[in-house]
Amino acid sequence: MMEAETAYAAAPALPPELQSPRAKLVYLYLTTNEHATVGEMGDSLGMKKMSLYSILKTLRKQDLVLRDGDAYAPT
Repeated sequence: MMEAETAYAAAPALPPELQSPRAKLVYLYLTTNEHATVGEMGDSLGMKKMSLYSILKTLRKQDLVLRDGDAYAPT
């Protein structure tokens, strides 16, 4: 039980400007995996690429995500 409590305490905090559940999911995925391509996120999260591009565009405008070539990473 102690390990679960430690893992929960180490979970990244969500920025307050994230309102959309899908944006929160994408942000948490990137903070957990450090970086990923849209294809990797789509496969792992079960989301369509067009939806991911829209979410990632918003996250980039909010300076929460960086794009490096084909990969995205949290700032």
